[in-house]
Amino acid sequence: MALCAAGAAVAVIVLSNGGRAAPRVASPPPQTVKHRVVVHDGPHGTESVPILIYHVILAAPANAPFPLLYVAPALFAAQMHALAAAGYHAVTMNQVWDNWHRGTPLPRGKPIVISFDNGYATQYTYAYPVLRSLGWVGVENLQLSGLPPSQGGLSRHQVRLLVHAGWELDTQGYSHADLVTLSASDLHYQVADARARIRALYHVHAEWFCYPSGHYDATVIAAVKAAGFRGATTVVPGWASPTADPYRLPRLRALGDTSPAALLAEIGASQHDPPAGAAYTA
Repeated sequence: MALCAAGAAVAVIVLSNGGRAAPRVASPPPQTVKHRVVVHDGPHGTESVPILIYHVILAAPANAPFPLLYVAPALFAAQMHALAAAGYHAVTMNQVWDNWHRGTPLPRGKPIVISFDNGYATQYTYAYPVLRSLGWVGVENLQLSGLPPSQGGLSRHQVRLLVHAGWELDTQGYSHADLVTLSASDLHYQVADARARIRALYHVHAEWFCYPSGHYDATVIAAVKAAGFRGATTVVPGWASPTADPYRLPRLRALGDTSPAALLAEIGASQHDPPAGAAYTA
């Protein structure tokens, strides 16, 4: 499948700086973030949900090393409107979790998660207005170190505006490091310290981790669990289900050459793919 086959082969357009991309900071205790009050309402949900991955919402420049990770703004808008016309409604990871584990109803329509990795400014300038026009919200998997200016990263102000608009804010850690190569202390910095920092900066729960480039192993999963995350997302293709390992949830790449019709077809076909978890890395 065009959408899925390229997922494992395409690297993320970020610069990794070993285990550290920012100085260590003193993080406040987790209790500085208040917990949500969720009403138990009915039986637990059983519906599988597709999670889409987006990176740069911009036409790929001629020299782009990974052009498929760019989706032109007009194409992104067409994809979102096609999803809406097909009966989908964008939800957050926490809404899915609350439905699966507490029976909290989801909005009307077929649920789908629109996730954005790394924190590109075009996710705010181009993706946010499209989702807002549909009454939808996205999920931002933020790289806390920020992206180099040449790569156009989100500002803190833009991140706060997304949170204020109802977007869910999660994290990929500090610097998009290859987590499977790190020492125990550096892994703690990238996972647990990153969670504490994003909660302090933006006053969010940050319940979900996103493995940078989809790289993880048993040690990384253990670190994510120890940090208190509800789960984590991969780049293994497929739909997320309530019976899957929550620390290895699959996602689907929305690539820059995918027409709206092709995207709908790929989403439908991937519903019956084998569940994620056959391998630790993707």
